[in-house]
Amino acid sequence: MNIPKITAKNVLFFIIFTALVLIGSQINFSRVTGAENQYFTLFQFFGPIAGGFLGSIIGVASVLFAEILNFFYVGNPLTLLGAARLLPMLFAAYYFASKSKRFSTVIPLVCMAAFIIHPIGRQVWYYSLFWLVPIAAKFFPERLFLRSLGSTFTAHAIGSAIWIWLIPMPAVAWIALIPVTFVERTLFAAGISISFVVFNTVLDKLEAVVPTDFITIEKQYVLSKEFLKARILSRF
Repeated sequence: MNIPKITAKNVLFFIIFTALVLIGSQINFSRVTGAENQYFTLFQFFGPIAGGFLGSIIGVASVLFAEILNFFYVGNPLTLLGAARLLPMLFAAYYFASKSKRFSTVIPLVCMAAFIIHPIGRQVWYYSLFWLVPIAAKFFPERLFLRSLGSTFTAHAIGSAIWIWLIPMPAVAWIALIPVTFVERTLFAAGISISFVVFNTVLDKLEAVVPTDFITIEKQYVLSKEFLKARILSRF
């Protein structure tokens, strides 16, 4: 795995992304079921895209740094649950950057196994079928929405596999979460897709002024007439 060269522009993007994470993490979207004062935030709508621009290693590192900084900025106590909540977005960013089908298969399957061997998880084993989404989505890498959906469900798989072991929740609560999870993750995937297009478009414009060779810009997702035509006629 090639590690990109660290440059001043690289660091600048890192700082900008970190600032956005700090802002986005303060804007609550929905409450996390089963725990007090735990929320999904605006961060869920763009967090994984760092992997798409900076590659798997630096992308994951940027997400981890931003999450840790936000963790202490907010003043959260250092607990096992708090530390565990840092993990889902790291895997989501890696998924978004990686082209590996092996990774996309192994991680969700491990999460399914960890969920199902729990006594409550065994009763609601079908909840873990959500995590087949990242596996299926990897077979359509050219479809941004599916890539985004796979990324957010990878985060969901990691988070849920941890959650069921750390937070007591009855089976009925997991069942009630099924439609909520579907809606939330669909919205997160839409947000990730839109954020990625916006960032690609902005960086493409900046490239004419400031070379961005350290960043991977996916030209097919730069907003243009061609982009809109392609999305309407074929796929997103």
